[in-house]
Amino acid sequence: KQLEFLREIVPKLSRVGVLGDVTRPGVPQALREINVVADAFRVQVQYLEVRGPKDIETAFRAANNERADALIVLGSPVLRSQQKQVVDLAVKSRLPATYLRPEFVEDGGLMTYSVNMNDLYRRAAAYVDKILKGAKPADLPVEQPKKFEFVINLKAAKQIGLSIPQWVLVKADKVIK
Repeated sequence: KQLEFLREIVPKLSRVGVLGDVTRPGVPQALREINVVADAFRVQVQYLEVRGPKDIETAFRAANNERADALIVLGSPVLRSQQKQVVDLAVKSRLPATYLRPEFVEDGGLMTYSVNMNDLYRRAAAYVDKILKGAKPADLPVEQPKKFEFVINLKAAKQIGLSIPQWVLVKADKVIK
């Protein structure tokens, strides 16, 4: 979905950089899924490995050198702990970027499409309630996230010289002005 939204706001999207750490759980699967969608959209994927804080500037240099049109920032403790630097470098590089957490967008990032964490917390509380009332954890079903949120930061769009089409804005759950 993140790549789909990037394609809607960057019509000539041909190359997307993906920042992440393949040693983190879920990242290899996310990369496979991004590649499948990218192939369907005829977009090249450039994987940019970030395992430590020192790798962030190197990754952005590589994205610029390889002429990435946009970025997808995957979840990792390093990227999360350095989120302000990541957001600032995306703006400085004038790269539209989508992030896995809304906190990046609140810090000046362009957009996020992610799981609604408040909904997950409420659902976790319901699980705890069932267990406290005697349910066996092994008998409870595993549920997938059901609520997602799409957040766009128009200030960030303006900083990188990007105009967000109205049809994309109406899809947003929250628009930061």
